Amino acid sequence: METLWFKDKTLFLIDQRKLPLTYEVFEARDYEDVFTAIKEMVVRGAPAIGVTAAYGYALAALNFASLDKSSFTAEMHKASTRLAESRPTAVNLFWALEHQKRIMEDNIALEPAEIAQILLNEAHKLKQEDIAANMQMGANGAALFDKPLNFLTHCNAGALATAGYGTALGVIRAAHKKGLVKMVYVDETRPYLQGARLTAWELFSDKIPLTLITDNMAGFFFKQGAIDAVVVGADRIAANGDTANKIGTYTVSVLAKEHNVPFYVAAPLSTIDRTKSSGSEIPIEERSKSEITHVYGKRVIPDEVPTRNPAFDVTPAGNITAIITEKGVATAPFVQSINSLFEK
Repeated sequence: METLWFKDKTLFLIDQRKLPLTYEVFEARDYEDVFTAIKEMVVRGAPAIGVTAAYGYALAALNFASLDKSSFTAEMHKASTRLAESRPTAVNLFWALEHQKRIMEDNIALEPAEIAQILLNEAHKLKQEDIAANMQMGANGAALFDKPLNFLTHCNAGALATAGYGTALGVIRAAHKKGLVKMVYVDETRPYLQGARLTAWELFSDKIPLTLITDNMAGFFFKQGAIDAVVVGADRIAANGDTANKIGTYTVSVLAKEHNVPFYVAAPLSTIDRTKSSGSEIPIEERSKSEITHVYGKRVIPDEVPTRNPAFDVTPAGNITAIITEKGVATAPFVQSINSLFEK
């Protein structure tokens, strides 16, 4: 499944706000369109956001390619600043923008049109590298299991959250190919329902056995002994292994620890932010109250009711069994094992 693709100076993205009821494609023709796609969750998931941002920066260069060098550079600075404002927690966004900015700086002696083509080629490369990393991550994760298991996953860390294949669902896909998946329990993931709308749709499409549950049912199934392992994705991982992921992940990790169930995080190295020593330094996005007060556009709660809507929480490293990456698997003590992955 392709989450996004580029053709004729246009970035096409599956509009994930519409799934699974309808399949629609969002067309981004300039970096403001890309900003909207990320901000409004047309595209979501840290790796997918990163690749989208890389294309957004390249798209800006293509649109400004006719300007003189000074004007081109000024407009590209505006574009990178704007794209960086779209969502604060997913570190892949900033990683991709910094990567593209370095590519531009390395080629600044060239004409704007030449720089634009190089940036577009680099975005294509990042997309393919993300898919390859996900597939290797899946293989690394599947190697941890030696018998069929019942998995639980929270939010969507599948093909839709990446350029293709998936991180947490990549592990589950690889395990399923080896006959190691009995059942995947899928949390709804309120309030945006990424689990119900997206993960369930992906697994059902791939004919992987699944059972959809509401978030507050997870404890029941842990207590029944129905969950053998948890696999989730990540939006940012601190140097010590603390992991920011979709709101509710921390709760699942506490349940897993209480019931002695291994808890795995699957994410590419680009999601690890070693500039943050711990999860307390990770910025947490708060989203619109309408995601709580409305369901499919219909108000279900009086507008006057106070709300809080943090989009992410932080799971402490002590609740995490292992972090699965494309370069290998990190385990406690995470500072040392994470650093060793970057040296490979």
